Amino acid sequence: MRIHIRIEDMAFERSLANIAALFDEDASVTAGPDEAADAEWTVAVGVEDLGVSVRARAVLTEAGGGAPIQAEQVRAVPDGASDEERRAVRRQAAGAALLDALERRTGIVQPWGILTGVRPTKLLHDRNLRGISREETRRELRDLYRIGDGKIALMERIVDRQLAVIPDLYRLGHEVSLYIGIPFCPTKCAYCTFPAYDINGRQGSVDGFLYGLHEEMRMIGDWLKRTGTGVTTIYYGGGTPTSISAQEMDALYALMYEAIPGIDRVREITVEAGRPDTITPEKLDVLRKWKIGRISINPQSYTQATLDRIGRWHTVEETIDKFKLARKHGMNNINMDLIIGLPGEGPEEFAHSLAETEKLMPESLTVHTLSFKRASEMTRRRREGDDGRFRVAGREDIVKMTAMALEWTEAHGYVPYYLYRQKNILGNQENVGYAKPGAESLYNILMMEEMQSIIGIGCGATSKFIDPVTGEITRHANPKEPKAYIESWERAAEAKIEALDRVFRAGAASV
Repeated sequence: MRIHIRIEDMAFERSLANIAALFDEDASVTAGPDEAADAEWTVAVGVEDLGVSVRARAVLTEAGGGAPIQAEQVRAVPDGASDEERRAVRRQAAGAALLDALERRTGIVQPWGILTGVRPTKLLHDRNLRGISREETRRELRDLYRIGDGKIALMERIVDRQLAVIPDLYRLGHEVSLYIGIPFCPTKCAYCTFPAYDINGRQGSVDGFLYGLHEEMRMIGDWLKRTGTGVTTIYYGGGTPTSISAQEMDALYALMYEAIPGIDRVREITVEAGRPDTITPEKLDVLRKWKIGRISINPQSYTQATLDRIGRWHTVEETIDKFKLARKHGMNNINMDLIIGLPGEGPEEFAHSLAETEKLMPESLTVHTLSFKRASEMTRRRREGDDGRFRVAGREDIVKMTAMALEWTEAHGYVPYYLYRQKNILGNQENVGYAKPGAESLYNILMMEEMQSIIGIGCGATSKFIDPVTGEITRHANPKEPKAYIESWERAAEAKIEALDRVFRAGAASV
């Protein structure tokens, strides 16, 4: 389907196009001041400034004729609003009018309203910090953002749980967390866009990468010691960090204890052992030796045909066996991931995955909804018209499976503790982390709510530097490809240290 948004103010183009795309995952959405001759639907959106308020109108017409659908939204402008704040109100009103028109035409009610951002719960944290009451916050989310009551209730549960788990969440800006990226996997999954390179036959790249990683970790450790900055959590991701050998893991964690000051005071260390085919008794022994308290073993699905389809070359039985092996080696905080909407799967297959999860009962369960990421093999194949292998469930089934996950976790004593969304996520749903009380991932909370700086070390690692006073965020991305990282790790580390000095020096000066 081709949807064209006719609008004069092109500053709204991206936000309005994102809203229109929610109604058809395969839609082609354009925006501009002129007509589009080949558009099946055209929505004319206009915004009128009334001084103390703004009024937005949307008129939807169809190429085949029929009565236009009209919608109108009025938003008050706060007293003393800056130009930027007034623009935000105009954009919000335009988005709500467009949403109204499309909901009336399709009969689809968007549970997240006009909200297309990644981190919805930040809205609640922001209002908590500003002293806005829970009731007033609910009203804003419902009336201004058009978020449904069920999603608001989920957001509130998550924020309440986060503050129970990390009572000093709003006071951790003076510390940092570390993300350490290992870019290798046994194979790359079809839905994946993370830095993930086949480790087989690449020992030269692995050796060169690990040398750079060790040196970068030392440089960041020296900065931490020089500035007296504490580390809250450490997270090894990728790729699959357990793709490297047990000996290489042992050397890396030994260096971590040497380089990172106050390592015994770090609240949590997590290693993504996401691919069961990388887990061995020797590697589990290494994890225990270095007091790694939390790991992930990710089935994604318990249907073998699905695993084969998406390029995860391990068996369902291997996932179960490696989980039990980890238990025997003393791992008592294990996360597992499931993905809603994998190709060929519907409610029946997802119910099977939940039933198999019940036999293992990991401490936490992260339920993702499939997103068609731009650079993944799955998206490329669909774009080329070859989507038979990657045909996915429709919106109704995606919504049903999301509800199944919430019901199952509630029935089995898990609580939701973090949430994020992605562009092109099926059914306009969300990804939710559930955990048994006390087993929540602290890193996931800190990273998602952007309450402190995350220093990214290694291949494809992105650092987020958050001013501890103003909250302003700056980013720095390491090279994604191992060869590029090997050639530039030192420059990347130096650039991060310069940025950290600026952010933390500015923050200290403001105290």
